[in-house]
Amino acid sequence: MELIKLEDVKQFVGIPVEISIHDEEGGDQSPAVKKTVKEVQLCPDRTHIRFYFDDYYFLAVPLASNVSQSEEHWSASNPESGLTYTVKKVQVL
Repeated sequence: MELIKLEDVKQFVGIPVEISIHDEEGGDQSPAVKKTVKEVQLCPDRTHIRFYFDDYYFLAVPLASNVSQSEEHWSASNPESGLTYTVKKVQVL
């Protein structure tokens, strides 16, 4: 696993994705949501990467997370919070 790199997540900009967040204990999980990523950038204090869905709403993922990725899937696990953030490309029919 490696740490988050901004260049690696830019592949998701402008396309439909499914986003989910899981905790390591497997407790109650929020459902995955389908969104289109408008922009990806670092937060002002450079501790998180932000996935923007419009000009206001975003998902912030800690840069210190461990990443696993493929062409269709990106996942970041944060050992401090115990959360795993997953972004997966959605197949458009």
